[in-house]
Amino acid sequence: MARKVYLRFAAPTATVLALGLLAGCGSTSSPVGSGASSGAPSSNPLVQKAAPDTVVVGSDNFAESILLADIYGQALADKGTKVSYKLNIGSREVTYGLIKSGGITLKPEYNGALLAYLDKSATESSTTEVDSAISAALPSNLEILQSSTAQDNDTLTLSKQEAAGLGLTQGATISDFIAKLGTKKLVLGGSSEFQTRTQGLVGLEKTYGLKASQVTYKTLDSGGPLTEKALTAGDVGAGDLFTTDSTISQGGLLTLTDDKGIFGVQDVLPLVNKSSFSQSQADVLNAVDAKLDSATLLKLDTEVQVQKEDPLTVAGQWLQSVGLGS
Repeated sequence: MARKVYLRFAAPTATVLALGLLAGCGSTSSPVGSGASSGAPSSNPLVQKAAPDTVVVGSDNFAESILLADIYGQALADKGTKVSYKLNIGSREVTYGLIKSGGITLKPEYNGALLAYLDKSATESSTTEVDSAISAALPSNLEILQSSTAQDNDTLTLSKQEAAGLGLTQGATISDFIAKLGTKKLVLGGSSEFQTRTQGLVGLEKTYGLKASQVTYKTLDSGGPLTEKALTAGDVGAGDLFTTDSTISQGGLLTLTDDKGIFGVQDVLPLVNKSSFSQSQADVLNAVDAKLDSATLLKLDTEVQVQKEDPLTVAGQWLQSVGLGS
């Protein structure tokens, strides 16, 4: 299936775009992505609104977001919707403004991260609570659809050596790990934020009972290549990776179940501009999310990021396999 519009921007370009959109707003209160300026229509294809009969599917600037956008877009196209794509745009700060202003119609989101963006003081932790809080905080022209059970969340993941040394296997919980660790020392790696957050080391101490005195913290990155490499090499015993990181399945690492819920939820779901989105189209995406779980998302991410398959092809094959594609 050929994309009718397929824009890819590297992160620096997206940053310039964001600044350009802000500059275009001048001293008005127009949102980022509105294209507000001196009154002349914007020629920026990202800011321009779609034709009334077209759903424009956008994504943030990372591989999984592009894959999810392809899944949602192809599912709609297979049911007769005219679809175009604006992919790899930039961060949420840019894409949220675009969907709010109508530059895009639909984008994949993560409910916990979206709520934190909308309300920095939010404390909701369950899927139902988080989704309800998002719905209350969104402007009237936006809505979220049904959450999938697929999550891309923080995890506590053990190196192969640490898991073997403690006798932990697939299905082990963080509570199991803390009990097995006892008073032993632990080298823990992750971002600087993970060290200070309740959804991180603070929660591991307060909720699970890990002792600060037994932890040597190694500042690396936010679930990125530094943490992946340190875990795979056994330079740290535990680290913060994301649930759909293909390194987990490739490197013999063990992700622990967060049995006390310190990491909250990060369920995948669509965010849509409902002024140009119908209930029948929403039904299509709700059917997709009913089939999408974390194990599936990890498998599809691995095909795209490790096996270097085209995300549109991967999306189409998966939709066919679950009876949602042609």
